[in-house]
Amino acid sequence: MFFESHAHYDDERFDEDREELISSLFSCGNVGYIINAGCDVKSSVAGLELSRKWQNFYAAVGIHPHEADTMNEGSLNEILRLSEDKKAVAIGEIGLDYYYDFCDREVQKECFRRQLEIAEQTGLPIIVHSREAAKDTFDIIKESNVRKGVIHSYSGHTQMALDYIDMGFYLGFGGIITFKNAKKPCEVVKNVPLERILIETDSPYLSPVPLRGERNNSQKLRYIVDKIGEIKQISPEKVEKITLKNGLTLFDKIIFVA
Repeated sequence: MFFESHAHYDDERFDEDREELISSLFSCGNVGYIINAGCDVKSSVAGLELSRKWQNFYAAVGIHPHEADTMNEGSLNEILRLSEDKKAVAIGEIGLDYYYDFCDREVQKECFRRQLEIAEQTGLPIIVHSREAAKDTFDIIKESNVRKGVIHSYSGHTQMALDYIDMGFYLGFGGIITFKNAKKPCEVVKNVPLERILIETDSPYLSPVPLRGERNNSQKLRYIVDKIGEIKQISPEKVEKITLKNGLTLFDKIIFVA
């Protein structure tokens, strides 16, 4: 049974078949749990609305760095309010993105810090987006009191991965590890404990090889599991079992909702 730790089923690319697809993932796709990551207040609300329809569908609520300029006291208060919902199991996805730089970097940092405060206040884990901003992301988290979460689509080097693990964090890996140029993330997978790895698709994005270019969905987690098993020279069944346990351990609010 797969634990999907990061997807975006509220995305418009699922508008035509969203409910049919998600129902099929739970009924015959070997998917046990799905976490839908929020990008702003609107998508966080949409994720929670979806969570009402399936027992094992949950939501993270937060403001993505691409949307950092939507942050104000009102939007932060709304994220805090949404986090109190019984199906809200994390604050995310939050963090920094210097690759696109859609928002001023100082605004991104402030948005990130303010949402770390929400995570500290609520006790919820964080789902962290970090692209071309590894040091600033790490430093801001280290300066906070938050020690519970996952670094989504981890792309940093091995030593920083181990430093995150020492702080209490998990690392998320998805379709990128199947790409031909994925030497660095594959090296990280090889050198970190399986007990600190989560699997994800980031659906509808980043479909794994051999399905690149297609709309992604959680059934394709099997390619991620197979690749991790290949890298670590263990069975896919063991990867599936341990990453499921990891997901339930990190997003422990699920236990109280189920």
